[in-house]
Amino acid sequence: MKTTLITTISLFISCFLFAQKDEVLLTINDEPVYVSEFKRVYEKNLDQIKEEEKDVDKNLNLFINYKLKLIDAYKLKLDTSKTYKNELSSYKNQLMTPYLHDDEFKQKMVKEAYDRTVEEVRASHILLAYPKKGKKDSIALKKKLEEIGKRILNGEAFDKVAKEVSSDPSAKINGGDLGYFSAFRMVYQFEDAAYKTKVGEVSKPFGTRFGYHILKVTDKRKSRGEVEAAHILIRDTEAKGKAKVDSIYQQLLGGANFEDVAKKYSEDKGSANYGGKLPRFGSGRMVLTFENAVMDLQKENEISKPFKTRFGWHIVKLLKKYPVKSFDEVKEDLQRKIRTSNRGNLSTQRLIKKLNKDYQPTENKSIIEKVAAKKVLTKEDSVATVYTVQNKKYALTEFLDYAKNKRYLSTEELWSKFKDQEILSYYKNNLENIFPEYKNTLQEYKDGLLLFDLMQLKVWNKSQSESEEFLAFFDKNKKNYKSEDLEKVRGEVINDYQKYLEDTWIDNLKSSNKVKINKRVLKRVKKAYKQ
Repeated sequence: MKTTLITTISLFISCFLFAQKDEVLLTINDEPVYVSEFKRVYEKNLDQIKEEEKDVDKNLNLFINYKLKLIDAYKLKLDTSKTYKNELSSYKNQLMTPYLHDDEFKQKMVKEAYDRTVEEVRASHILLAYPKKGKKDSIALKKKLEEIGKRILNGEAFDKVAKEVSSDPSAKINGGDLGYFSAFRMVYQFEDAAYKTKVGEVSKPFGTRFGYHILKVTDKRKSRGEVEAAHILIRDTEAKGKAKVDSIYQQLLGGANFEDVAKKYSEDKGSANYGGKLPRFGSGRMVLTFENAVMDLQKENEISKPFKTRFGWHIVKLLKKYPVKSFDEVKEDLQRKIRTSNRGNLSTQRLIKKLNKDYQPTENKSIIEKVAAKKVLTKEDSVATVYTVQNKKYALTEFLDYAKNKRYLSTEELWSKFKDQEILSYYKNNLENIFPEYKNTLQEYKDGLLLFDLMQLKVWNKSQSESEEFLAFFDKNKKNYKSEDLEKVRGEVINDYQKYLEDTWIDNLKSSNKVKINKRVLKRVKKAYKQ
């Protein structure tokens, strides 16, 4: 509701960025207001109002009222309230989001993600995880993985080595085999390495937030989409379990209802209560044997023969298949997934790379090297400039404060992250000087927030209370309503009282502020719009 009201108020908000060298249309307390400012507001409103409401004089009066209200808001220091500052900060963060990404790169990411939904990759990996405590020594992990990679290239089986050295606990069972997967199933760095590695080849070491990996791609195939299925599970994998599942299968062949049988016999209690129905899934979500058994079914309601996994004996029923959709059908969903996944950060990193090229920042590497070597720092070192972006300088103390509670990272990593943070911060703080449309919209919202709070203070809150002034207004104007019972006409009375409060307030503002219209200029404005 508040956002809607602010948007409505904003229809009368000036969005001018720079002082225009044009004619002065009016002055308020000897401060000039230019034709271009009114013109911008007036033309913005033209599509929002009826033909009879496009009168220039009428809109100029509304514009003056808006300017006077803003003066009043700043006099009352509404811009200093905590609520105002918090709401403005929240909106500012939303508004700047599109400016923090490389649009061309984002579009490439969307197309890449789609291409990876139509092709699945099967890979095995070896992980050397970061230590739970202490510094993340990326260089040491990478070197260790390079040695492990040499063992595999020299002929040792990947699964054997994975069982021996991988930090992934599942490797002890599956030899590092992760099955098939497609876009968004793994962290992006892992997915990217898998899709860029050829079948049968082993990747170079690469990092994710979990540690360092190498992977081997064992297959690539067209995506099989997703499915909905139901199953019956008998956990006993021995002869007794086999006999039981065969008996259940014969009941199903005899016409028994699958859902009823699942409720009665299935030992997967999570799904049994729902007739064995499982959540919709695609490749990589289930153990491969189970996944293949479902995907191999061709028709809806088709039932598989009993088969075994490490969890027990299963019978599955295909409920529905969901083939991969076209690019146009999934484009918006892919864009959303990119925004909410770690892929979104890649676009920001691309922007940071561009900012480094544009701003050409400088850094004092000698002092950072002293920090990395844990050498004694002098007083001069602590106040020395270590990083400069345009006219903005950063002292060593700022970097040390940033690094204070991040001891698990190396000085090299901290320094890189600090530079990225500060160059992006510099860019954010200068958005208003770079993008006129950003500054215009932000100023519009600033003023809209102020006018909303001002209207609450001066009009809306006063009209909701049973004050003496409100009751006096009703008594004075009873003849204008169909009933003298306030409860029966309260809505009408509140509306009229709000208008009365606002009109009285505007009259007071006009009497306490000096407004002077340049009639010759106004005449030319009217003539221009008539033409």
